Amino acid sequence: MDQKEFKPFGGNEIQVEDIDRSRIVVLPLCYENSPSYGTGSKKGPLYILDASCHLERMDEEELVDWGSLKIHTAQPLFPSDDPQNAVIQMQMTAKNILARDKFLLSLGGDHAISIGPIKAASDIYPDIGVLQIDAHLDMRDTWKGSRYNHACVMRRIVEDMKLPAIQVGIRSFSQEEAEFAASRNLLPLFSHMIDPMDHSWIEEVIARLPSRVYMTIDLDGLDPSVIPGTGTPEPGGLSYRQTVQLIKQVSRKKKIVAADINELVKIDGSNVSEFTAAKIATKIFVYSWGTEIKTHPEP
Repeated sequence: MDQKEFKPFGGNEIQVEDIDRSRIVVLPLCYENSPSYGTGSKKGPLYILDASCHLERMDEEELVDWGSLKIHTAQPLFPSDDPQNAVIQMQMTAKNILARDKFLLSLGGDHAISIGPIKAASDIYPDIGVLQIDAHLDMRDTWKGSRYNHACVMRRIVEDMKLPAIQVGIRSFSQEEAEFAASRNLLPLFSHMIDPMDHSWIEEVIARLPSRVYMTIDLDGLDPSVIPGTGTPEPGGLSYRQTVQLIKQVSRKKKIVAADINELVKIDGSNVSEFTAAKIATKIFVYSWGTEIKTHPEP
């Protein structure tokens, strides 16, 4: 896929051309810098957008047509190769969208794409907390010469932005990260603590979040049997249904103001990962906006 190619989320048929007439804005952030293992996430947003055009539009749980939720897909952003400049560019672009009172879904790219949009969201909503779905703590202070690497995302959020955060599905981290998390009393919800047959753990997540939430979903937070197409596929992750239940329950008790999905790496000959990622995006749309529209339709 050519890096300049892209399709609007769900296809041209549902694209709201004028961003000011939209409710939801999808922002493709085509960025990858110094990956730890597998490469290719820079094109991840384009593959997710392409897969979204092949989804059915009715949500099977809420019977909401997510294609009617006034979605605008922005032109893909190809940030600077310099990590700090890239973060600033992504922050400014995200803030311009959020300042228009839109729900923002950013698509990555590696997990470093989260830093700018989270900073933008915290500028507008200073009381937000961050819900991270991930296999990794991402709490190194520096990695491969940068403080803005994908392995440092949550360190920047907790230490620099001073935002409350809860981390879900964690099962891989360094001693440095474990010590930092303990020093901040962060209490990650490790993957082995999550009962696959019991969703009561979600209540703990909700209780530890403020009223407004930014949700960041690193696709390696899900099990590789669900999302094999990611740079570091760690065994023992969340199932698709666990992820959907988490989105659903958090949306019912809190206000998700923005979100991102990142670390999609295309596997040649398979569409499973990008299709599932696009489906997760629709669940975020439906539970963050669709149920509200269903309950309080526009006149």
